[in-house]
Amino acid sequence: MSATTTTGGGAVRLPDFIDSRRTGRFQGGTVLLCGLVMFLDGFDTQAINYMAPAISADWGLEKADLGPIFSAALVGLMIGYLLVAPLSDRFGHKRLVLGGVLLFALTTLSSVLVQNEAQLLVMRLITGIGLGAATPSTIALTAEFSPKKVRASFVLAIYCGFSLGFVAANYVADWLIPAHGWRSVFLVGALAPLLLTVILAWRLPESLNFLARRERHAAAYALCRKIDRNLPAVSAPRVETESEAQGKQVRLREVVGGGQLLGTVLLWLVFALNLAMFYGLQSWMPTILTEQGYSSSTLATAASMTTIGGIAIAFVVGPAMDRLGAFGALSTLYFVGCGFLTIMSLALGAPVWVLLIAIFLTGCSVSGGQKSVIALAAVFYPAEVRSTGVGWALGIGRVGGIVGPMIVGAMLAGGWSAEQFFLAMAVPSAVCGALVLYLGARAKARAKAEISAETAAA
Repeated sequence: MSATTTTGGGAVRLPDFIDSRRTGRFQGGTVLLCGLVMFLDGFDTQAINYMAPAISADWGLEKADLGPIFSAALVGLMIGYLLVAPLSDRFGHKRLVLGGVLLFALTTLSSVLVQNEAQLLVMRLITGIGLGAATPSTIALTAEFSPKKVRASFVLAIYCGFSLGFVAANYVADWLIPAHGWRSVFLVGALAPLLLTVILAWRLPESLNFLARRERHAAAYALCRKIDRNLPAVSAPRVETESEAQGKQVRLREVVGGGQLLGTVLLWLVFALNLAMFYGLQSWMPTILTEQGYSSSTLATAASMTTIGGIAIAFVVGPAMDRLGAFGALSTLYFVGCGFLTIMSLALGAPVWVLLIAIFLTGCSVSGGQKSVIALAAVFYPAEVRSTGVGWALGIGRVGGIVGPMIVGAMLAGGWSAEQFFLAMAVPSAVCGALVLYLGARAKARAKAEISAETAAA
């Protein structure tokens, strides 16, 4: 073993061990499994939207009656992000992922049998808790088993699985509902995660940092040997984390303490602003385009272009974050997004092909920014607090997702034109860019100070 991955006593040192090696089949398989979890997360989140008209017709519900059902899953997500995800420190990331996936699979299966909106609301609430419990640990495992040079790219890649789940939900619902009814979509949405749970129990590894902090060095070293087959088959050498915090339990105060408070709060603000933009756009884009006179087929294509833009830009921003710096790459995306949103304001009323290009660029900015800031959080927090940090950022960010559509609705009801709305969206995009740029400068100054302190101590 190289000197960069071991201590003087021959112990394996994390994260240097991961960072100094190429991504192998074992790590690729881990990322793929995490991507499948995110795919099913996206499928479940979006499928209910396509099922809503059929549910409403079946039960004789008004549109207003569906609102609480939609909101229940969002509330469940916040509970999962804020309260359940931090339990990964006690039980491990693998158990949180398994438990979360199994929970939302079983509640989705139970949703096949619901007879009224109250029962469905409860099932959606519990489903959201399961999704919220699994997602932060999924992101944390992806980041932990990825070398630093591709870490942001891999986190972005699995979050593209979430967007692909959105697209798949559209096609599956369109195929199943006319022939088999809306309950069949819940059945498919339950059987797939149940099957995945078996595969996850078999193949998904536990966090190396969790095993090391729990003094389970034999299990941790066995995983290290799967990453590097050239490691000698010796008897359980010590596997050490960067902080050497053996057996330490992670608390929320560690996400906001030690000089992290300002950085964490600003990161939460970026999450909230970006999600407000994203859900405001998703909620009101169909209405805006309809009022502009575009056809229903154009609306469907426009919805796809937003998703495609977010996925496409991930292949650019991810490598840029890894090679040029996470903060600089993401802030550039937000600043360029101001220009994209301006183009969108000018494209309203233009020919369809011009409009679709503008919507694609808007998706690059808003949907791509949402994915990229999650990758930034995975880089921002060290492995020991990553799940808690990402979970709380996602949870606090949901506040923006809830109020965003309300703010946009108030703007449009108050007489703002669609053109003014898209120009106004450039303001939070610019604020996000400035905040990320400041966080980058702050992180660089802190790193220099630590290096200077180590040099002085030496």
